Amino acid sequence: MMGAVPREPKARGPEFFRKAITMATIQFLGAAGTVTGSKFLVDAGSSRFMVDCGMFQGAKRLRLLNWSPLPVNPTSVGDIFITHAHIDHMGMIPVFVREGFNGTVWATPATVELCEINLHDAAHLQEEDANFANKKGFSKHTPALPLFTAVDVERSLAHFKPLPYDQDLALDGQGKIMFRNAGHVLGSAMVQAEIAGRRGTSSVLFSGDLGRAHSIILEDPERIDHSDYLILESTYGDRMHPAEETSEEVAGIIRNTAARGGSLVVPAFALGRTQQLLYIIRELKTRREIPDLPIYLDSPMAVEITEVFCRHIEEFNDEARALFHKTGQCPVLCPNLHIAHTPGESKKINDVRFPCVIISGSGMATGGRVLHHLKNRLPDPRNAVLFIGFQTAGTRGQLLKDGAREIKIHGEMVPVRAKILSMESFSRHADAGEILEWLGAFKRPPKMTFVIHGEPGSSAALAERIRETLGWKTHIPEYLETARLD
Repeated sequence: MMGAVPREPKARGPEFFRKAITMATIQFLGAAGTVTGSKFLVDAGSSRFMVDCGMFQGAKRLRLLNWSPLPVNPTSVGDIFITHAHIDHMGMIPVFVREGFNGTVWATPATVELCEINLHDAAHLQEEDANFANKKGFSKHTPALPLFTAVDVERSLAHFKPLPYDQDLALDGQGKIMFRNAGHVLGSAMVQAEIAGRRGTSSVLFSGDLGRAHSIILEDPERIDHSDYLILESTYGDRMHPAEETSEEVAGIIRNTAARGGSLVVPAFALGRTQQLLYIIRELKTRREIPDLPIYLDSPMAVEITEVFCRHIEEFNDEARALFHKTGQCPVLCPNLHIAHTPGESKKINDVRFPCVIISGSGMATGGRVLHHLKNRLPDPRNAVLFIGFQTAGTRGQLLKDGAREIKIHGEMVPVRAKILSMESFSRHADAGEILEWLGAFKRPPKMTFVIHGEPGSSAALAERIRETLGWKTHIPEYLETARLD
């Protein structure tokens, strides 16, 4: 049924594919053998589309793929369907548009708004890095160029169109596509496609990044009862999330830090974790489980994204929506919240000497305003730093978690005397057990489950567990592999 035939698609028009393709195929252009660079090309003859168009992140060998010739000619792709607004799922769209893509980029309404914010931020970072490389002269290229610019982003945004959940969109030919709620982050979606071919219609489901059940703010991932083919993420395919009581843990950390007369610094990712933390703090203050100390939100990007959350209450779960209707206030905003819009307002937070909570980016302490707060607060043993997201090896966040006694910030070595804490329960990725539970809703097994978007060990562990537990056929595709959809 399957073929592992890496190929370089040529620049062919739609008419060629209508004549030449007799069976639909899917090619894995990313998130194969790795957890990043999500890109999948579906070729059904009369329709040719992509699911996700993500940037490779992490190791240098992966990042270099972003600069390689594109594995598909963008002019041959009709539509791109985006599962959610993380850069590893949509960050290459400006490059695709610059290289000739002239179709439509479909995403849920919230994802369209979030993509605009995240792509502009990514362009800013790309341009900043290129300027720094040119200034210091350490690039192999003269001049060093960004992968894409703010101008590229503006051009790409003109191609975006919103598609609400559970609304059919007709494909060329006789197929159709629909977004289903993935419950991962605001606006996140699974992509469900029905592809018409000479031998009948096949259904294909792309899981995107699956969220966790019974989480705060957002709905659970929608249950799906069948699909002929399943393309399934495996980010946490080899592990289970710790059994933390998130609200109780946060309450204890804030109370203990305040009791010492210290402040809590939280390096937070702008999309998802910041809003979860604000929601929890609001709950804890409402129940008077923590003092009404000031909360400083010091991340322009997180502020913009929080505003998007408050414009999309319809995506919240029943509890969060009921709270909004009862109070008339967005439930991700907590009492005594202070927002630092300007660099000057950010710097003034350093003058605060009474207990407070400072939420600031970046989440791995690799840059951003949080560095000023860490530099100011790390030397004082009364303070604490709480990491609520994965920390990549080599980042300041991972060094601090590993017990570094001093850390370099802005060229200076800063002593680490503050308490360093971390929590894993803020993750919005389903773990191995939660993925298996979600798969249990299928009334019949797919013909094949392709396990993608995971490190090799994670994908292998999940594929084996699916085979042993459910008896399903699984396959872990390689980068650029093409598989036929029977």
